[in-house]
Formats: sequence, structure tokens, C-alpha cells
Amino acid sequence: MPNPVIVDAARTPFGRRGGALSGIHAVELLGAAQRGLLDRTGVDPHLVTDIIGGCVTQAGEQSGNVVRFAWLHADLPEETGATTIDAQCGSAQQSAHLIAAQIAGGVIEVGMACGVEAMSRVPLLSNLGEVGRPRPDAWAIDLPAQFEAADRIAGRRGLTRAELDDFGLRSQQRARAAWDAGRLDRAVMPVRCPDGTLLQRDEGLRETSAEALAGLTPILEGGLHTAGTASQISDGATAALLMDEARAGQLGLRPRARIRSQVLVGAEPEYLLDGPVRAAGRVLERAGMTIEDIDLFEVNEAFASVPMSFARVHDVDPDRLNVNGGAIALGHPVGATGIRLIAAVVDELERRDQSVGMVAICAGGAQATAAIIERI
Repeated sequence: MPNPVIVDAARTPFGRRGGALSGIHAVELLGAAQRGLLDRTGVDPHLVTDIIGGCVTQAGEQSGNVVRFAWLHADLPEETGATTIDAQCGSAQQSAHLIAAQIAGGVIEVGMACGVEAMSRVPLLSNLGEVGRPRPDAWAIDLPAQFEAADRIAGRRGLTRAELDDFGLRSQQRARAAWDAGRLDRAVMPVRCPDGTLLQRDEGLRETSAEALAGLTPILEGGLHTAGTASQISDGATAALLMDEARAGQLGLRPRARIRSQVLVGAEPEYLLDGPVRAAGRVLERAGMTIEDIDLFEVNEAFASVPMSFARVHDVDPDRLNVNGGAIALGHPVGATGIRLIAAVVDELERRDQSVGMVAICAGGAQATAAIIERI
């Protein structure tokens, strides 16, 4: 029976809104990630028979199957098929799930999962209302905006503004320490910018303090979250190469990890972003594991309340959660983030000589993805 494994996963640096990567078309950015990953693994691109990639705002420069256009633009084999999907913020992770499932089902032997979002050039939600509203006038489900949902989650779990600020500060501090120690170097493939400079690190890192965060105005009047406790609007692309374990052996490749269990779940609409709590329970059940079996957790920092809710409900040690920072500090190009988290947990498991990680992401439309990643 085919056994899908992750050969490698990597990403571009994440640029801030209007920053160094804002002059790069999404097709070029994703193509650089696709080509870069193949170059560094040494895998013949003709062996890749299918690519699935995430992109949330499929409009303008990101329309028309951006994953296919990126592959062709990178001068990669025309016979390889490509699909662009939208599972909101879980898109890239779901792409990896789907490629793994195709390998497990014997449909393909080698595939690539990827994701991109050039949010400076194609603003989030700019595809809504182009030819009508995404929900009918009769829509009566309580599906709040993301900012309101984040504050509702904080209220639900009894999180204070001070606790949220402390989490935001810790994300920045951990990310900066990780970059300075070289812990993020392996995952990141530098990108040549239009002005000729080489971007090698994420642009969202900030020098901040508890006092500075406490002084920020809430996003919503009377709310709890601020710009310091919300993910950053970013530009970036990610890619992961998966294949059947036997095929990897034939090619002389040493797989790094496998997806032991995966889920896409629906969440409570009124809390919108609290889905990682449910997704974790479901993915553990499918794997026959408990939360104590997990060494490290990567839960996307869409807002501080999301991973904090996850940790509070599942009693997760903060020292095992987002240990090198998260989207608050590093950025969140929404269609690409899922594979950043997979790469992050695999890298850190190897560095610590540990075995099992969990990746979970809340997603618009009240959904969430989760996977248990087992190091090989």
C-alpha cells in the first residue's frame, strides 16, 4: 500500500504589506517557491504529476488557476497538472492533505502542495461582490467578521487584554530569537526583489515592548485585540514535496516526515475562528492518540485568542506552542500559511530530536484544518 511522506517543505520570506515583495506578481512568487524547492531537493520536475495549491483571493492577478500559471512561468514541465483551491486560511495545509491522500490512494507517486497570497497586490476580500454577494439576503446564520469573532473567543475563554498583549509580545520575541539563532534559515528560500536586493528574512519582525502594545487602540471599539495581537497582512509563497515512501527510496531521498492523521472540520459559526479546538480532538481521535502524545504544536496566530483558546481548552504547555513565533510576528499570507506551519514543526522536531507535532489553522467560513505530523 502506498505510504505518503514529506520529502521537504519550504517557503519564501514573508514580506510586509507594501514591502519588498509587493512588486512581485503572485505567479512569479509562487513559481519561485515551486522551482526553488525542486532545485534544493534535486528531484526531476518531470516526476511531479500533480500540484495542488492554496490561494484565498482568486481575483485579478491571482485568478485563473494561479498554481498552474506559476508552474508554467517557472519553466516547469507542461504535462504536470495543477489545481488551485480555497479553504480560506487552511488552503495550503489542505493542499498537502489532498496530495497525501492521492498518494495514499495510488493515484500519483509524486506531488507538490503549495500556496501563495500576494496581499499587497490583491487585497483580502477584493474578490467579494464582483458579480454578487457570497451570501443571499435571506442569510440568517450568525457568522461574525474575523475581528469580532476573535474578541468573542477571548470572552468565551476569559482572556484579558493584558494576556492577549503578552502573547503578542512573546510571538515577536520568539520569532526574533529564532531568526537570530538561525532556527528559521532552513525553511526559507531567499527571493530576489525587483530592486535587485535579496530578501532573506521575514519583514514583519518588530521591536516592541509590553508598554507599546498596551498603548495600541483596539481594532473594534471596546474590543480586546489590536494590531499587536493580530496576524500581519503579508506577501509570500510556500511549497512541500510529497511522494510515496518506496519511490523516495528508489530516488535515494531521505523523507523527513509523514502526515499521520488529517482533518478539515466545520466550526461553530458564531465563534468562526475557534475551530482548531474541535479539529485537534478529531485529528487525535483518528490517530488513536492523546494530546500528551504531541511534542510540539503550531497553531496559526490569526489572532492571539485563537492559539490561546486552543491551549486553554486542551491544557497545552505554552512552551510547546509556536515556539519560534507565529503569524503575529512572521506574517500570514493566507493562502500559503499552512505549509509554513508544516515546515516549522518538522524543522523544530528535528532540531529537538522529538517525534510528533500538530498543526492547526482556523479558517474563514467557520472551519479548521489540523494534522499530526510524525518525524521520520
